Amino acid sequence: MIRRIIAVAAATLLLVLPLSAQKPRLTWSVDLGSVFENREGDNYYSPDQTIFLTRLSPEVGLKVLDGAHRIAGGVSWIQPCGNGWRDYKLCPTLYYAYKSPSWRLAVGMLPRTMLIEELHTVLLSDSLRYRQPNIRGVLLQYVKPKGHFEVALDWRSLQTDSQREAFNVNFAGRCNPTGALLVGGRVQINHLAKSLSDYDDQGVNDDITVNPYVGLNLSHRTALLDSLEITAGPIINLERDRRYDHAWRTPAGVLVDAVAEWRIFGIKETFYAGKNLYPLYPRYGALLNMGDPNYQARLYSRTNVYARIFSNEYVDFEASLDFHYTKEAFAFWQRIALRVYIGNR
Repeated sequence: MIRRIIAVAAATLLLVLPLSAQKPRLTWSVDLGSVFENREGDNYYSPDQTIFLTRLSPEVGLKVLDGAHRIAGGVSWIQPCGNGWRDYKLCPTLYYAYKSPSWRLAVGMLPRTMLIEELHTVLLSDSLRYRQPNIRGVLLQYVKPKGHFEVALDWRSLQTDSQREAFNVNFAGRCNPTGALLVGGRVQINHLAKSLSDYDDQGVNDDITVNPYVGLNLSHRTALLDSLEITAGPIINLERDRRYDHAWRTPAGVLVDAVAEWRIFGIKETFYAGKNLYPLYPRYGALLNMGDPNYQARLYSRTNVYARIFSNEYVDFEASLDFHYTKEAFAFWQRIALRVYIGNR
């Protein structure tokens, strides 16, 4: 272990020394987030519960070579409210970032907010999004005026005697080739392996999601609304549990998203129809399938009605009513979310 630390330190010095001729510039930021979410319903796919937590993420760093290269570090402190100091979680942040007019690269433990696109709820549930603020791996992005592409490797669990190895790779991109037309897609490769102890009840599991889509951005073509966007496409999940068999399960369906906004108000609809996308969820839960468990239903509609009460350069404060409908159950979530961001970046 000591040899590895010395090797990493030496490699870091070799990288930094050629840049030291440039005067580094200090960067800093403070990101505060808080969410109150009351979940009520039939307790079928998702449990009734109340989530109330606050996250504080301070960060400091250095920029060199006109800001193209940056190293930064900090921590995310996630504290459930109403329980004193108990049950808090600390997530370290430490990464290198490179930025050019078209390319962006980040390596290390980096804020999830660096993603251009938030992961869809079919890939990452709200519950996990609140409690996993960082990507632990690599983020590569290509950005142009008419579109973007990004790939993120998230090594979310290190293999130990008591902890299973787990990672996922996410690909996302979209472009606006002409007019209002949108073309894009999402791919997630998810892997859950064994712990070092190799317990008899453990196996190696694979989960692959593919979701190409087309859509229309009608934001500049409607006089009544400030923004309007609709996307739709097929989605297929490939899953297998190598402990029991090597057969691939291939549930598929159609995924539709629509969002409309007028002034501070908005409505977002997500609709899925098809087979149970997570056939292994009863066995492994969110260890393997990190998306919203409602996608186990053959028909699922999620309608978010929200208002951005404050929205400016520093503060976003939103209230939302979320309606979840499946043939088996109905759930009603009420949410208040705050994000405050200050810094010199």
